[in-house]
Parts: sequence; C-alpha cells; structure tokens
Amino acid sequence: MPQRINYPMNMNSRPVSILLVDDDEINNFISIKLIKKVLLNTQITSCLNGKFAIDELLEINRVNPSNLPDFILLDINMPIMNGWEFLDEFTKLKLDALGKTRIFIISSSVFSNDIARAKSYPIVKDFVSKPLTSEKVIELFGRSGV
Repeated sequence: MPQRINYPMNMNSRPVSILLVDDDEINNFISIKLIKKVLLNTQITSCLNGKFAIDELLEINRVNPSNLPDFILLDINMPIMNGWEFLDEFTKLKLDALGKTRIFIISSSVFSNDIARAKSYPIVKDFVSKPLTSEKVIELFGRSGV
C-alpha cells in the first residue's frame, strides 16, 4: 500500500492546490486519482494546454493572487502553447509575484537537452519523468514540505 502524506491540519488549513497542465486527458485522470490517493486534502485543476493554464492563472491573479496554485505540474509537449511557451509567458506576465507557486516539469521526454532546458528556468524546481507513480508523488511533494 502506498504511503500517504499527511500534513498538519488546523482550523485555518486549506487544501494543497495543484494545477496539472497536460494535453493527455487519460493521463490527467490517472494522475489526479494517484495524487489524491497519496496526498490528503488536495485540490487539483487540470488544463489541456499552456494557453488555458495561463488564462486560468490570469483570472486567479485578477480575483485573488493568494489563490494561485501551490504547485504546477507541467507537461512540455502540448498543442496551442507548449510547456516552454507557458514558462516564458508565466515569467513575462509575472504571474507569481508572491513567489508561492512551485513548478515541476512532468514529461515523458528523456532527452537530456529537455532536462537541461527545464533546469535553466529558475522557476522550475525539478524535472520528473512520466508516468507518475506513488513513489514519485511521495518524493516530489514530500521534499516540497507538503
């Protein structure tokens, strides 16, 4: 049975918020189920490409920037706006002025140039290879202090 990550709960606690940006709907469904199984008290939103994610983040920022997601799990290869374009736009628009959101690239790419490019972005915390597993989720969020 996979380990579950539990964090202190108090009257003011809120769910850990995650924005999953990936064009594969089946993968999103599986990832969401897996993350919710391992992480207690999570709120996950998914977007099928970087443009939809930027639009979502702009709206959150407009209404209440403190509601930006704690984590963004970002695929690289997507239609309309790929992961690299998303990172450039996210940075250009200064969407995380509070420095709250941690971005992780979640990709099936095994190319060393993609990994190096991901690590060249200061806002990217790590590169994780797909598919997500319970162990990867525990490692990813466990070291992030969740």
